[in-house]
Amino acid sequence: MKAFIQHESRGRLRVRMHQYRMSLEQADLLEAYLLDQPGVKSAAVHERTCCATVCYTGSRAELLHAIGRFDYRSPAVTALAPQHSGRALNREYQEKLVTMVAVKAACTLFLPTPLQIVRTVYMAAPFLCRGLRRLLRGQLRVEVLDALSIGVSMARRDFGTAGSVMFLLQLGELLEEWTHKKSVDDLARTMSLGVSRVWLQKDGTEVSVPLSQIASGDRIVVRTGSVIPFDGEIVSGEVAVNQASLTGESVPVIKRPGAKVFAGTVIEEGDCVIEVTQQAGESRYDKIVSMIEQSEQLKSAAESRASRLADKLVPYTLAGSVLSYALTRNVTRALSVLMVDFSCALKLAMPLAVLSAMREASTYHVTVKGGKFLEALSEADTIVFDKTGTLTHACPVVADVIPFGGREANEMLRVAACLEEHFPHSMANAVVRAAKDHSLAHEEMHSEVQYIVAHGISSTVNGEKVVIGSAHFVFEDESCTIPEGEKERFDALDPAYSHLYLAVGGELAAVICISDPLREEACAVMRSLRALGIKRTVMLTGDSERTAKAIAEQVGVDDYRAEVLPEDKASFVEAERRAGRTVIMIGDGINDSPALSAANVGIAISDGAAIAREIADVTIAAESLFELVALRRIAQHLMRRIHANYRFVIGFNGSLIGLGVAGILMPATSAMLHNLSTVAISLRSMTNLMPAGDAEKPVK
Repeated sequence: MKAFIQHESRGRLRVRMHQYRMSLEQADLLEAYLLDQPGVKSAAVHERTCCATVCYTGSRAELLHAIGRFDYRSPAVTALAPQHSGRALNREYQEKLVTMVAVKAACTLFLPTPLQIVRTVYMAAPFLCRGLRRLLRGQLRVEVLDALSIGVSMARRDFGTAGSVMFLLQLGELLEEWTHKKSVDDLARTMSLGVSRVWLQKDGTEVSVPLSQIASGDRIVVRTGSVIPFDGEIVSGEVAVNQASLTGESVPVIKRPGAKVFAGTVIEEGDCVIEVTQQAGESRYDKIVSMIEQSEQLKSAAESRASRLADKLVPYTLAGSVLSYALTRNVTRALSVLMVDFSCALKLAMPLAVLSAMREASTYHVTVKGGKFLEALSEADTIVFDKTGTLTHACPVVADVIPFGGREANEMLRVAACLEEHFPHSMANAVVRAAKDHSLAHEEMHSEVQYIVAHGISSTVNGEKVVIGSAHFVFEDESCTIPEGEKERFDALDPAYSHLYLAVGGELAAVICISDPLREEACAVMRSLRALGIKRTVMLTGDSERTAKAIAEQVGVDDYRAEVLPEDKASFVEAERRAGRTVIMIGDGINDSPALSAANVGIAISDGAAIAREIADVTIAAESLFELVALRRIAQHLMRRIHANYRFVIGFNGSLIGLGVAGILMPATSAMLHNLSTVAISLRSMTNLMPAGDAEKPVK
C-alpha cells in the first residue's frame, strides 16, 4: 500500500496511508501489523486522519518496505486481527461526550426559557425516581441527595441550577463509565489467551498449526500447564482443570471424556484430546469481561472504605441541612448544605484512581488483576524471586550438548527438542530453539509424553523409555546410570551452566548445558526496590548450592535457597507470611504456581507457563526487571493519591458547607463548585501517576 512520510526523526516515523477513509477494523489491522514487524517498539494508528506513528530501533529501509507491502486482504495480515479492541469503545464515548457538551451549549444559547424549563423537568424525572426508590427501600444514599437537590431547586423555580447540577452529574457518570470500561477492556485484552499455535491431531499424529487454522470439529491435544484455547469436549484423557478465569474458583475440576471444557482455562495435571465445538472469539472466555466487572473481591480496601464512608456520610449531610434550617430558618442556607455531599466525589474518584493505575501499569507491560493487589504491592516488604527466567534472562540458550554412550550430539538434541516442545518453559524453549538453529527437524517420533512437575519429561522413543530433566529426576527417581568408563567426563561438567540430563533406556545419553546469564539490570533493580521500601529480597532455585550461591552473590539478594521443589517454595512463602511479612512472589514456571498462590501478590512472567499466569495476581512481560520498579512506584503513588483525594474531598466540601451555612455561598454556587470539584478530582484521578520513562530510572 502507498504511504507518505509526514514527519520523521531518529527512531520515529509518522506516515499517512494512501486512502480516503480508514475503518476501525482497518486501523486495528494496520496497528497489529506494524507491531508485528521486527524492531518496532510501539505503533499507534489514528483512523480519523489515516495516519500511523511508529517508534522503531531496527532498519528504516526494512520498515518502509514492510509498510509498502502492507495489504488489508493479505491472509498474513488478517491473521493478526485482535479479537478484542478498545478502539470502538473509545470512539463511542468520545462521541457521547462531544454530543453531551454540544447539546447542553446549544440548549443554553438558543432554546427559549419555557422550553428550557420543560427540558429540565423531563431530565429531572430519572434522578427523582432513583432517589424515591432508595427512600422506599429505606436506604439513604447519594441518589437521595441528588434527587433532593434537583427537586428543591425546581421547587424554588431555580431551573438553571437544577439543569447545571444534572449536567455535571451526567458528565461525571459518563467519565466514570468510560474510564471503568476502558480499564476493564484493557485488562481483559491483556489477560487474553496468548496462544498462537496448537497441537492438531491428524491421521494419528500431532501437528503444530496456527490457532487461526483450527475449525469446529478438529481435535487438539492439550497437556499439563497449557491453556485450553477453545471451547470443546474431551474425547480422551483425564485432566484436572483450573477454571478460575471463568468461575473465580481456584480448586481444579476433574474432567473426563464427554466433559465440556472452556477456552481460557488451564490444565493443571494430565493430558487430553479435545474436540473443538466453538472457535476463537465465540467462546465463553469472552465473558471474562463480565467477571472482572462483577468481581467485588478485586476491590482494594481503600476503595471499599471510600464506598462505605460515602454511604455513611449521606445521613449526616441530610441532618446538617435540617439543622441549618432549624437554626437559621433560612431555606437558602439549608439548601446550600443539601447541594454539597461527600459521597459523590468519594465514590467516583477512588475507583477511577485504581482503574487508571491499572491502565497505567499496562503501559509498562504489566497486567494487574485487581485493585487490592496494588494496595498489597504498596505495603509489601519482602520479594521472593524464582531464578530461571526472572533474575536470569527469560531466554536461556543451549551452550553445549555433551553426548554419552557413543551417541551423536545432534541426534540427542533432536530427541530432547521433540519432547521439550510440548511444555513451554524458558529452558525447554532454549532446547527447541537450539534444534531449530541446527536445522534439526524433530517430527513426532515418540509415544505419549508425561510431564512430572519440577522434575522432567518421560516418554518412549523407538521402544525405549526416554527421560529428560533434573539430576534428581533422572538419577534418583528414574535410577538411570552413567555409561561405564564415562564417570570422569560426567564429573568434569562445567558448573557455570545449568544442566538438563537426557537418558535413553535407563542410561545417560546426553547432558545439555544451558547458559542462563544474569540480567544486566538485576543489581540496579535490587537497589531500586530497597530504596522503595523492600526490606528483604530472596532467591529460590532448583540449582545446586554452588550455582545458587554464585548467582545470589552476583545479584545481591539478602537470602537464597537452593535445590528447592515446588512445595518448598510455597512453604517458604507461607513461613514468611506467618512471620508477619507482606510477600511478593515472582516466577514463570509450572513449579512456581503453588508459591504464587501462597503469596500476598503473585507475579508471573507473561511468556512463562499458562498455569503460572492463570494463578498469578499480576503478569509482567519481563522485557526489563524495571517493570517491577514501575509497578512498586505506581502502587505507592496510587495510595498517596487516594489519601490526598480523601483530604481534598473532606476539606473542600466541608468548607463549602461551612460557607453555605454562613450565608456566604448561594445554593447554585455551592452546587456548581461541588460538582466542578467532583469532576476535577475525577479527571485528576484519571491522569498518570508517573512521568513517562520514570520506571527506567534507578532509585537513588
